[in-house]
Amino acid sequence: MTTHDDLVARAVALQPLLREHAAVTETDRRVPDAVIDAISEAGLLKLSIPKRYGGHQTSMRTMLDVSAALAEGDGSTSWVATLVNVCNWMTSLFPSKAQDDVFGANPDARVTGVLTPTSTSVKVEGGWQVSGRWYYNSGSSHSDWAVLGVPLTDDKGDVVDQGLVLAPRTDLSLEDTWFVAGMKGTASNCLIAEDIFVPEHRVMSVPAAIEGNYLTEHTDEVLSRSGFVPVLALVLAAPQLGLGRAALKYVKEKALRKPISYTFYETQAESVAVQMQIAEAALRIDTATLHVHRAAADIDEAAQNGIYLDFTQRARVRADTGWAIQNVLEAINTLVSVHGTASFAEVNPLQRIWRDANTAGRHAVAAPTIGIEVYGKALLGIDEKITPLV
Repeated sequence: MTTHDDLVARAVALQPLLREHAAVTETDRRVPDAVIDAISEAGLLKLSIPKRYGGHQTSMRTMLDVSAALAEGDGSTSWVATLVNVCNWMTSLFPSKAQDDVFGANPDARVTGVLTPTSTSVKVEGGWQVSGRWYYNSGSSHSDWAVLGVPLTDDKGDVVDQGLVLAPRTDLSLEDTWFVAGMKGTASNCLIAEDIFVPEHRVMSVPAAIEGNYLTEHTDEVLSRSGFVPVLALVLAAPQLGLGRAALKYVKEKALRKPISYTFYETQAESVAVQMQIAEAALRIDTATLHVHRAAADIDEAAQNGIYLDFTQRARVRADTGWAIQNVLEAINTLVSVHGTASFAEVNPLQRIWRDANTAGRHAVAAPTIGIEVYGKALLGIDEKITPLV
């Protein structure tokens, strides 16, 4: 039996490969096939695939810890692996027939996706005709299927629900649109559908999913009982943890040899100010890790017990996510200040870590202010919805 520790150890073992390819990942704006193949061969893209298809079907905690470990090697690569695993998890919530379409035909299938319903649909016999453009589909270069947000219409053309649809990548075209400052290698490009047919069994209601009403018949599968938005939000914190750890390790090692210019300090490590800043950064990363692990424990324990997280618990996970990411970003900023101008040399991995973390940290679902406001309203019993994603 493959354990949590086994999977994390595999991710750690891949870190040198990820670091070796980090520069070309960024230059080519996609993760090299050799790296994706190595991650796939290690079984790290099957963390959420049901065991009946040969997947690991692990836990929220394992998904987080593997992603964080990969991010210590490279942020873009970890982000792609994270999104594949969470989109594979969403696929496990669809009816068995849809899961068979994806994993039955290919147990190593990689699903990516975008929840935003930037599309249109027309109800037809047996399903919907769908057209749309979805920004930004991370891992688009490596996906076999896509899970996409679509407004669902009735026979009269009226929108009656918000849905997620599963579509094979062969039905979709791709526009190269991802030109950004950080996370350059995620290939988060635009997927395009032009009047494709999506059968009813490959459609799931988002409002129903948010309340835990999934379509899978396999209700004994623990991971597939996890809270919908809590999982989708919390996974975004995992690459940040790894990026923070990588920055801390790099700056600590350099501080033992790097002098502080225009002072009498022969090494940064001799400075009390640097010692305090390093400690503060480490504590912020620890704070982020503790919040993420607490949230993961909430998700995993509820799923294990067959209990769906209530609104306040789900709100806290969103707040935990934003709070964790905010602490990591502040830690990395402190570490960059400690290391100084050398942080921004093109050959210095610290500048890429800084750019990757600050780009990923602005993901809308991870926004600290929204998460904290949602949680504050829940704590005070204020029934005012500012987002459906709780």
